[in-house]
Amino acid sequence: MQTLAVDIAATFVNDAAALVTGFGRALLRFAMTPIDRVANACDIAGVLTERRATFRMWHANRARARLEGRRFSLLGRLSPFRHLSHLT
Repeated sequence: MQTLAVDIAATFVNDAAALVTGFGRALLRFAMTPIDRVANACDIAGVLTERRATFRMWHANRARARLEGRRFSLLGRLSPFRHLSHLT
């Protein structure tokens, strides 16, 4: 019974974190839209499109590596160094 309570609490925390993350991304996208428009208008050499393509490839490789063998841990989600995991 105790593990059921822990699972429910962990699920609630994960859902709350996902909700806050989603709202944060939506607000950030809303705030950055005018800046992105100006940046795209000023990008003559195509540097921004090349950078976005490189980021998409990096993100896809990282997601594939994550699916291959990593397990989710609450400590990893709350770690201040979680964004540096690609350096190891």
